[in-house]
Amino acid sequence: MKLLLIDGHYYVYRSFHAIQNLTNSKGEPANAVYGFVKTVRKMIKDVRPDLAAVFWDEGMPRKRVALQPAYKQQREAMPDKMIPQLVFIQSFCAAMGLVSISKPDTEADDLMGCYVMAARQEGVEVVLATNDKDLFQLVDRQVSVYSTNKADLKHPKDSHALLGEIDVTQKWEVPPAQIVEVLALTGDSVDNIPGIEGVGPKTAANLIREFGTVENLLQHLSDVKNEKLRLRLLESEQQIRDNRQMVQLELDHPLPVEIPKLHIKPNYPEYIRGLEKYEFKTLLPEVEREAANTFVGQGELPL
Repeated sequence: MKLLLIDGHYYVYRSFHAIQNLTNSKGEPANAVYGFVKTVRKMIKDVRPDLAAVFWDEGMPRKRVALQPAYKQQREAMPDKMIPQLVFIQSFCAAMGLVSISKPDTEADDLMGCYVMAARQEGVEVVLATNDKDLFQLVDRQVSVYSTNKADLKHPKDSHALLGEIDVTQKWEVPPAQIVEVLALTGDSVDNIPGIEGVGPKTAANLIREFGTVENLLQHLSDVKNEKLRLRLLESEQQIRDNRQMVQLELDHPLPVEIPKLHIKPNYPEYIRGLEKYEFKTLLPEVEREAANTFVGQGELPL
């Protein structure tokens, strides 16, 4: 069994900014909807999962905000043209056959992590469709990350890659489980988590390869040969510990929907109506053919 976990907001934002000035005949913006549907359809074709779900942020985790009140505050407000499209996409996922999962005061990456932990116990292979740095810490023999970034593709003709342990280790210069230790030192500008001045990814990776964890590093600062670096780490000790808690996934949430209930079951009449609303002339016949093939032998397709 293979389970595909999709970071919903990431793909909506990416689609909105990648495609410009796309509307239907009523003037309704359609760029994010088109990009999201197109991307997810390709993703399912590439991965061929048995099960899938889309995850959405729903508020801020109280623990992280308590540790760092400025967490994610630098992010700009959602563009006006994106808001109605996001609302549509979140409801349209069901028509595409995908379960949407969210929880108040919880981020998507934490919930995705909880599903990874449960899937490991059930022997289910997991593919994470995301660009979230925090989720790379979960990669192992059973868990990979779906990527279409050119830097991750192994061959010029490839359109996607599934990043496993070796790929992630080469990318981060530490094994996946130690990525949180690196992030505790470098911070994450996307989430407004401040890094330690003068400590970039390479320096952080070198330190973690030598000391294993930031806690062990802080307990053996006298072993850091570079005096300037040693003093910066000493001055930033509490920030480093706070960062380490910030980037640690919350993996104790109960699953809102059990894994066996995540089968992909498109509602083709609703699927087709949604594509007609936005007048997607290339996607519509594609889905209509799918629907016709699905209903072969079952009589006329209900519309």
